[in-house]
Amino acid sequence: MPISPSEQIDKLIDNLPDWRGKTLAKLRRVVHEADPETVEEWKWMGTPTYYHDGLVLLFNPHKDKVKVTFYEGASLPDPAKLFNAGLGGKKWRAIDFLEGDEVNERALKALVRAAVAHNALKKKK
Repeated sequence: MPISPSEQIDKLIDNLPDWRGKTLAKLRRVVHEADPETVEEWKWMGTPTYYHDGLVLLFNPHKDKVKVTFYEGASLPDPAKLFNAGLGGKKWRAIDFLEGDEVNERALKALVRAAVAHNALKKKK
């Protein structure tokens, strides 16, 4: 019996016993608090992805960072200047979290909500 995307994400977090697992768990919680209707998926052979009226964002743990990539990030307001990676792209924008970085939960929730609103607006058209 295949395991659910949420169970796969649990397993990924559990298999990262260092700061990256804790960061992923916190980011996941923040996403669900920002938008409780977000659906978790497991794509591209091991990438946690979050959907609401389309792809909202994805997480990637790397050796030295945790990357949160917003699919339509270039279209989103970022008054807190969270985006620090992929700034030259026409669509995607990312936030790289390094060991010791704090998660600005309020600003991240605002970005998640803006991304969901952006997807809803695109869907209406």
